[in-house]
Amino acid sequence: MRILVIEDDKKTADYILKGLAECGYTADWAPDGHAGLHQATSGKYDAVVVDRMLPGVDGLAIVKALRAAEIGVPVLILSALAHVDERVTGLRAGGDDYLSKPFAFSELHARLEALLRRPRAITQQTQLQVEDLVMDLLTRKVTRAGRSIDLRPQELKLLEYLMRHAGEVVTRTMLFEGVWDFHFDPQTNVVDVHISRLRQKIDKGFGKPLIHTHRGGGYCIGPDS
Repeated sequence: MRILVIEDDKKTADYILKGLAECGYTADWAPDGHAGLHQATSGKYDAVVVDRMLPGVDGLAIVKALRAAEIGVPVLILSALAHVDERVTGLRAGGDDYLSKPFAFSELHARLEALLRRPRAITQQTQLQVEDLVMDLLTRKVTRAGRSIDLRPQELKLLEYLMRHAGEVVTRTMLFEGVWDFHFDPQTNVVDVHISRLRQKIDKGFGKPLIHTHRGGGYCIGPDS
């Protein structure tokens, strides 16, 4: 397990880092808010311990930035502000737990263990984007360069499949299975017809085509062919 400790007081940081190492964790230290935010958003940590009051960027701002970026890493907030209102503020900012200073390392360790046992929340993707083409997965609305594009249900399914595989060549067989749920070749040109319709709606009137044909291979959506 890899833990990030964001703490500007070196004595406190050394105390935590030493204890974590003795418990078998790999721990990194960030001495201020700017460094802490950069490291915390790297995605390589299993948990973050962050002091609330930090130089540069404060602890609550770091937590809010993580949650705004849909990074669900467990966060334990440390603070000398022990009043219940301060703890509530920390938790509502997106913290998973709040430990008041001074603290015993044994309690910090136990709280981290509890956080690490929790199943990670699965972040739901709500939008697909390729260049200036955007699909809202909740409203099923599609826009390109801010212009609304009206698509039929099967065209939407086809475009979603292509966008989820952006930059990849998808074959007709893959499209038959993934869009039409055919597990055999129906010997029709249904894929070609729908791709042609999509091109008319997605590419016509825009400066750069996004849907490309790969001869003998299939189709690809992206900026280059």
